Amino acid sequence: MKLYNSAMPAPNPRRVRIFAAEKGIDLPLEEVSIPKREHKSDAFLQKNSLGQTPVLELDDGTTICESISICRYLEELNPENPLFGRNALEKAMIDMWLRRVEFIVMGPVGNFWRHAHPFTARVVKQFNDFGESNREAAAKAFNWLGGEIGSREFICGDSYSMADVAALCAVDFAGFTGLEMPEEAENLRGWHKRVSARPSAAA
Repeated sequence: MKLYNSAMPAPNPRRVRIFAAEKGIDLPLEEVSIPKREHKSDAFLQKNSLGQTPVLELDDGTTICESISICRYLEELNPENPLFGRNALEKAMIDMWLRRVEFIVMGPVGNFWRHAHPFTARVVKQFNDFGESNREAAAKAFNWLGGEIGSREFICGDSYSMADVAALCAVDFAGFTGLEMPEEAENLRGWHKRVSARPSAAA
């Protein structure tokens, strides 16, 4: 088993690396360079027809794509220190927050990246006005997330979960693109400091 990985700032492979680090899973990596467009090569498209990383390749050649799906698979194999919840309620809450992070936080960040960042201008047709309009949407998403976290230690309460992994990768990727956390989002900043201090955040 090995993971086709792309280096920072790619947020989705980082989710899997952080997850594996939290669980103590030794996951062999094969690097796929996004700047060199290796993820769009014919060989890689045989593993993931969407041309995206990460991809987990099993020993029998089966490939699992999408970061959350990969992590769910690894959680089933390594149930100790669960990051997807310990009971029905926790699992539902974490799943809810994963969807919220994907749609509400990562949505405008992704739109800004695709349509307003100079890197992606080389590979996609951009609509700059639309891209720039996502600055405000991202700021609202950050403030909303901070308000929802409130005084909780982590997104879903007192336990670090996959929701924190996904949100950390989204917020850090946003910073890379030029979308910083608003100054007034104090709860979000406090949460970000806590989760960034975990050793797994360096994965």
